[in-house]
Amino acid sequence: RLQELGLKLPTAPKPVAAYVPAVLHNGLLYISGQLPMVDGQLSCTGHVGQDVSLEAAQAAARTCTLNALAIAADVLGDLDRITQVIKVGGFVSSAASFTDHPKVINGCSELLGEIFGEAGKHARAAVGVSALPLGAAVEIEFVMAVAEA
Repeated sequence: RLQELGLKLPTAPKPVAAYVPAVLHNGLLYISGQLPMVDGQLSCTGHVGQDVSLEAAQAAARTCTLNALAIAADVLGDLDRITQVIKVGGFVSSAASFTDHPKVINGCSELLGEIFGEAGKHARAAVGVSALPLGAAVEIEFVMAVAEA
């Protein structure tokens, strides 16, 4: 499906601190919070609604999602093993007056729907925060149900 959408998975990003990128446990894949990294560099920094436009933040959310899927592919060997996206936790570094956090994380949710169809529908949180690691504008974590290999 990625090819049909004209998308290519990036190289899975490396952790920026003391954690592992993902843990597979009892049929669930927990993917650590992903930043909008492109070739080892943050592609979107600052506060949404101040330094970063809504559209740029939505694109950053899509980048976070592709990074998470790259990690999933590394862990699982095949994205076809993902049977359901269970939950997405989205964090948006935002100006105090910015309240469109759900619209930012829609960049992720809509992409998951395009890729996985019904299996991409998920529970979700979209939270505004004062700062994120390395100055990132967006960070997203994931929980996915996985079929046995």
